[in-house]
Amino acid sequence: MASYQIAVPESRIDLLRKKLAVATFPDELPNAAWDYGAPLTDVRRLAKHWETDFDWRAQEAKLNALPNFHKKLQVDGYSELDIHYLHQPSPSPDAIPLLFVHGWPGSYLEATKMLDALKHSQNGVSFHLVAPSLPNFGWSEGPQEKGFGLKQYAETCHRLMRSLGYERYATQGGDWGFYITRAMGLLFPDAVIASHTNMLRALQPTWTAHPLLALQHAVQPYTERDIKGLERSKWFAEEGSGYRLLQSTKPQTLGYALTDSPVGLLAWMLEKLHDWTDEYPWTDDEILTWVSIYYFSTAGPAASLRIYYEAIHTQDAGAVTRDRTQQWIPTVRLGLLHAPRELTVVPLTWGRTLGPVVQESVQKRGGHFFAWECPEALVEDLRKMFGRGGPCYQATRKSAAKL
Repeated sequence: MASYQIAVPESRIDLLRKKLAVATFPDELPNAAWDYGAPLTDVRRLAKHWETDFDWRAQEAKLNALPNFHKKLQVDGYSELDIHYLHQPSPSPDAIPLLFVHGWPGSYLEATKMLDALKHSQNGVSFHLVAPSLPNFGWSEGPQEKGFGLKQYAETCHRLMRSLGYERYATQGGDWGFYITRAMGLLFPDAVIASHTNMLRALQPTWTAHPLLALQHAVQPYTERDIKGLERSKWFAEEGSGYRLLQSTKPQTLGYALTDSPVGLLAWMLEKLHDWTDEYPWTDDEILTWVSIYYFSTAGPAASLRIYYEAIHTQDAGAVTRDRTQQWIPTVRLGLLHAPRELTVVPLTWGRTLGPVVQESVQKRGGHFFAWECPEALVEDLRKMFGRGGPCYQATRKSAAKL
């Protein structure tokens, strides 16, 4: 296990500022607001701040103050990759390993607001937190071979945990973290103690697959929460998911724009940071730090799009598909956190089609980046699930005893 230091060359920072200084902006319809995408006023302001006032070196120093490490990992059929990760062990004897898996356009940074709380014991539990930069993201390398899909992402995360001495561990994730941790439950059921997710991709229960849930769904009227949730899901499907179609079909074409144009990358990510959160009060420096991690990333911003393509195009024997991860997985106990401004907000009966649900919480606020928006609520949910009196407490004792 080797420590890791972020050190973006000064030449890359200079080039970024030069590109921002000569950027050409489109026009905009009057009063367009966010209806057509990221507003011109916001993008201009952020681009100017990025060029003249944003201090990447100061942000870099803050990031380097975190417990950063890296190591070489290899999955079957692919070249060895240098993987970056945060690793903060807890000093408490009751600690259990917890793998935090981010998605797009997030990063390992989402876990950092929980670092201090998770290492301290409360309710009989604390956590050894591991938060990697996924391959193709952040400070990790990306594969140069085609077909690196959900199975390979899951294997990378599993081998990272095993390399750190964690034979059994819990997982937490949203966005791609949902799919990857679900794939880990399929591939490594003996290693995953339980899985907690703040994003649910689940379908209405059917009479053939889940007759009891289907009956419950049929006789129970939708609640106000259900109605608002389905409206949110409909909005995302019809108005907010165009990016996904492009990234899952022609990621290379889009990659030219996001790599060459920092303004293009900024606008592409800004729209999601605004639309996918629950009125979170982003600061300009927060936004630009998130975007800069992508702009300066080891594999480059284009690489982060490829997971969308590979997740639906990988057809090799033994491949793990998105559809399979959205179906019943019997071996891993689940904790489901329902956030009101998630991209898809489903009735409770739908989430229960995913597997043996042992804990559910319906939150009053929060969106897609729940760990960043509501870190205290997520920590509380994890403590309830794995702590004293929680449904996974005994399993955590067995795991902690083996460490």
